[in-house]
Amino acid sequence: MRLPALLAFALSAICRLPADDFSGRFAALRAAATPAQLYALLYDLPKGGDLHNHSGGSDRGEWIYAACTDPARNGGDTFYTRARFTAQPDAIAPQQRFRTLRQHAYDRLGADPKREYVRLDALSPAERAEWCNSLRLDREGEGRDEFFAVIWPRHAGLESNLPVAVELLVENLKAFGAEHLSYLETQFGVHGMIDNSGNPIPPDAALAFLQKRLAQPDVLATGMTVRFQRTILRFRPDAEQRLVDTYTWVDAHRDLWVGLNMAGIEENGRGYPARFLDTYRSLRARFPTLALSIHAGEMDGPDSHIRDTLLLGASRIGHGVNLIKDPATLLLLQQSRRVLVEINLISNRLLEYTPDLAKHPFPEYLRTGVPVCLNTDDRGMWDSNLTDEYFTAVTTFHLSWPEIVELGRNSLAHSFAPPDVKQKLLADYAARVAAFEKKYAAGSVADALARLAAVRPVTYGYAKRTWGLEFP
Repeated sequence: MRLPALLAFALSAICRLPADDFSGRFAALRAAATPAQLYALLYDLPKGGDLHNHSGGSDRGEWIYAACTDPARNGGDTFYTRARFTAQPDAIAPQQRFRTLRQHAYDRLGADPKREYVRLDALSPAERAEWCNSLRLDREGEGRDEFFAVIWPRHAGLESNLPVAVELLVENLKAFGAEHLSYLETQFGVHGMIDNSGNPIPPDAALAFLQKRLAQPDVLATGMTVRFQRTILRFRPDAEQRLVDTYTWVDAHRDLWVGLNMAGIEENGRGYPARFLDTYRSLRARFPTLALSIHAGEMDGPDSHIRDTLLLGASRIGHGVNLIKDPATLLLLQQSRRVLVEINLISNRLLEYTPDLAKHPFPEYLRTGVPVCLNTDDRGMWDSNLTDEYFTAVTTFHLSWPEIVELGRNSLAHSFAPPDVKQKLLADYAARVAAFEKKYAAGSVADALARLAAVRPVTYGYAKRTWGLEFP
């Protein structure tokens, strides 16, 4: 048997490992647990990976503030934010409030605009809290418009600082490792980085900086494996050329960049999938196969975007909320079982694509054979983590133990990690699941729940606001 066939056989064997023996025990634990105990149990759960992750949107305001105000972590830069106004604050475009600039951009302002900016490290405690809150959806009524039109533009001055971007990636790896993930496949790039004088940093130099940081002991101690996707903003006028440039970059850096994504609000009619079909076909004539995970179906009404995205060559669909409204494509995915839908429950709720999560199509996909997994999307802007996604799914849809294990397994089996890395991740996941089952199967249900006192979950604002859960 040749190596590819042997590897495929090994992966399929791992993916068929049974989880039925623990099913009754998990059901008993779920029934007897308080909400806080169930959350702790799911925090302790091995979770596989996070495949739908926007690196910038995953950064918590507190992490950003800490990195931007620490010269040892920000490359000696200084940041300023717009916090004082000569006009009434409500007369200022919302995205301009707490717009944050680096020193070289601040220096180019005139005297009057400068008076409206404050050094980030000079904010009062109340202003600091408000600045952090301005980078997430944490208030009633904030939704899609706030997210796309206000919060992302506030990030614009933050994302070009290479040391900060890499430090925030490391913060995410540490947080995910504490939640018992083993793999992160995040949308992250080294293009567009600017040094403290305002000059572009060549991508190869930025890549060397990234590789050096990822080799440091604190990163290795997380136990996380990380790979990257490059993302194109689909509705830009020059999106086709950006697709060509990005495809070329990923092909040349397949050791770290394992796939390509296309993002951007789908309501913007200029980013429809069929626009890019000829470009993808041209690229496939020049390059070996490149894995594609593309946003599609993050829409209120029915359309053909998921079907058209499959035609582009995608093997993973980001969101897929309105797949339920396209029966022919849904049937295709049910029968083929080859294409994974990346489910983002909290994102879909907060952006009001499914305000009532009880009506989310996730369980229909899961229970009719469409491969799915849970993901965080923009966890920093949601003020959440992956445990919140699992807690939402378990409490809303009464997931069984085999279904929970399947979600984690799917996140690894459908990752774009190289085959040898994927095989190791799947084997490790099976071992960690077995250890989890052994840990919580011993003794009575009460004994098992008592062991949760040793688990130290980390919760954020979403868990507190939604379920009243907050751990010391």
